[in-house]
Amino acid sequence: MASSAGGSELFTSYEQEFQTLFVSIKAKIEQHVPNQSGEERKATIRAIEREIDEADEIIGQMELEIVNIPAPSRTRLQAKLRLHKSECETLKRDLRRATAVAPKSSDREELLGGLGDYSGDLDASTMDQRQRLLSGTERLGESSRRLEESHRLALETEGIGINILSTLKGQRETITRARDTLAEADSYIDKASRTLKGMARRMATNKMITAAIILILIALIVLVIYSKLF
Repeated sequence: MASSAGGSELFTSYEQEFQTLFVSIKAKIEQHVPNQSGEERKATIRAIEREIDEADEIIGQMELEIVNIPAPSRTRLQAKLRLHKSECETLKRDLRRATAVAPKSSDREELLGGLGDYSGDLDASTMDQRQRLLSGTERLGESSRRLEESHRLALETEGIGINILSTLKGQRETITRARDTLAEADSYIDKASRTLKGMARRMATNKMITAAIILILIALIVLVIYSKLF
């Protein structure tokens, strides 16, 4: 029992490490990469890749720890593990998207700021199209983030549901055992009741026999006395 509790605590420790990494990676992807360029941006991307590799290793350790945890707790922790795997895959997708898009500053300069140098080549229609493209890209990114958040909430809800089902199963087994115990107790009570009734009947019979013997003895004594006197 102690080893299973220790395994659960170690799993929780790995989970906290993963969450710390997750927050760090997500902040770098969303805040640093889009606003950096050149060597600074490349260094940040390499740092993110190393942190993602570390997150994968932590998930591997969590998978090993689950094996030593009892089934009821294991089911709940497996749901958490699936959630963290999904979060890790989300980070990888976000990084791929972030590295595929040019830095925001260079985008703005190229699409908007550079119009002064290329005003002769770009007309108002082209600029409007590019602005709409940027706006659509931002809306698409926001929709993707909302979809990922919904997916994460769904996984959390699944984990809670699995935990509730496990608890209900345990309660059902407890009720079944209690019902069986009560049925066995009722059987013993019935046997005891029949035994007591039999004993009561035998006691009543014995009393009647004793009374009859006493009456017979009294009658014999009276007869003996009567015969001597008369």
